[in-house]
Amino acid sequence: MFYRHSVIGTARRALVCIALLLVSSACFAQATRTWVSGVGDDANPCSRTAPCKTFAGAISKTAAGGEIDVLDPGGFGTVTITKAITIDGSSMGGILASGTNGIIVNAGANDVVRIRNMNINGSGTGLAGIRFLAGKTLHVDQSVIYGFSGFGIDFLPSAVSRLFVNNVKVNGAQGTGGGIQVAPTGTGGAIGTIDNTRLEGNTHGLIVRNGSIVTIRNSVVTGNLGHGVTAISTTDIADLTVENSFLSSNGGGAGTGAGVWSSGPMAVIHISNNVISDNEVGLGIVSGGQILSFGNNKVADNTTDGNPTGSLTQR
Repeated sequence: MFYRHSVIGTARRALVCIALLLVSSACFAQATRTWVSGVGDDANPCSRTAPCKTFAGAISKTAAGGEIDVLDPGGFGTVTITKAITIDGSSMGGILASGTNGIIVNAGANDVVRIRNMNINGSGTGLAGIRFLAGKTLHVDQSVIYGFSGFGIDFLPSAVSRLFVNNVKVNGAQGTGGGIQVAPTGTGGAIGTIDNTRLEGNTHGLIVRNGSIVTIRNSVVTGNLGHGVTAISTTDIADLTVENSFLSSNGGGAGTGAGVWSSGPMAVIHISNNVISDNEVGLGIVSGGQILSFGNNKVADNTTDGNPTGSLTQR
């Protein structure tokens, strides 16, 4: 009898342990969708009814490929992203990144990261609004980025990566930075599309460097102290297409800024159906750069209009 009771007791204890392990696993399981709120707590599971306080707190509880959503207006802290994820500010969520980066993306080779409906504020001293170091693709949609000393979006992939920016405004990025920079590092390369975007009042609007193929279209680039859009290359192709865009009032005086600027023997800019006016220089070319025109641009009323280096046939 004693032996029977001992076996039963042991079995019960084993069942209790298994149950506790299952509960523990459930508690620490990552959710596909999590939530943050101004009145949340990072000790919460980040559910809709028990949201977290910060993006950093929520990301550890969100499964790869999942989504973090904002429940109410607020600032939810800076965050480093190391996996595929979507962060949706629901047009209410913000990041205040004084003295640091707003979002760092350092994800895996096959990871797709989406940032949308966000307000990212550098408060004048922030480094970069979004700094991308690694990952397959970055999408930035319906967002406002401002007040940084570096770039609003600093795209620096270490391997071949893609950037898609749609309906984004970057303004007030001063210091050594600007609106958007695409500058692959090492053996990396970048392919990018920037659409329906405003780059206003920055040091520079858009800079595309070695190893990049980028298109900007349907966009406004105005009031930047330096150049509106720039391709710079010394060793590898920097291919920039500018289409159906308005580039105006770029330059800070003494001929220091152009609407379109091409620098270096591997820098090629294609322009089509743009208005390029009231800049210090309309089309600026140095050090063997190229600007190729489809012949349908309006380049006028700049201090110096400039001329393309060649023409392209419309087909």
